[in-house]
Amino acid sequence: MRLAAMTAGSVGGLSGVAYTLLNTQSRQARTIIGVPRDLPFNADGVYHPDGTGPVALSSTVVLRFAMFGDSSAAGLGAESPERLPGVVLAKALAEESGRPVRLVTHAVSGSRTTGLIPQIDAALVDPPDVAVVMIGGNDVTARMRIGTSAALLAEQVRRLTDAGTGVVVGTCPDLGTIRPIPQPLRTLAQHWSRALARAQTRELNRTEATSVPMAAILGPWFRDRPDEFFSPDRFHPNGDGYALAADVMLAPLCAAGGVWKSSR
Repeated sequence: MRLAAMTAGSVGGLSGVAYTLLNTQSRQARTIIGVPRDLPFNADGVYHPDGTGPVALSSTVVLRFAMFGDSSAAGLGAESPERLPGVVLAKALAEESGRPVRLVTHAVSGSRTTGLIPQIDAALVDPPDVAVVMIGGNDVTARMRIGTSAALLAEQVRRLTDAGTGVVVGTCPDLGTIRPIPQPLRTLAQHWSRALARAQTRELNRTEATSVPMAAILGPWFRDRPDEFFSPDRFHPNGDGYALAADVMLAPLCAAGGVWKSSR
């Protein structure tokens, strides 16, 4: 992680000793977490209301659903394809709508918000009816400016909404729940990630998208019960963690896709 230099600017006036400590801790955290060598499962395809799928084709008109973002949207850490957040949401959308749902995953592990540009470029060839975006954690570790990151997210979301896609965005997760990051670096990571989430929400409020505050809603679950919701790498969620995320995103996703009437 490259959090040390980033947080030095956020707290202002760190001493040389403190700065050295944060640099050392950031290297230790990366050593403990490691670099993911496995790719997320992929289970794109059509899911039917009876729970069957994925299948390659459907004889009826489908609800087109896409996932954009980083490893949290791709589902890195899920134990099996059926536990991917996109699959959980596609099956739920199919059940709620009574229509087949075609899942296409554009999310790429390691992506920053800048990575949304090629993802959305590819999707706009055949725009989805509804989409989920989950992004932000890598912007924190890469020291991307909060205002720049949030504004870029809103810009890319508008490209989707302008194409007629209903969009739900899961804002930056709480990096303070990741225990392999030592203190005081973990507290600074928490501060930065929550500040980014707030900025993302402010920018998204100027769009037609719906934002879901993942840090505020899910942070306490991951903080208090890490053995239940983190994968073995202790950095990415496991299937139960992704199920929590899917639970809080389903209602706004159904509203954005026209499955339920929106209260907005």
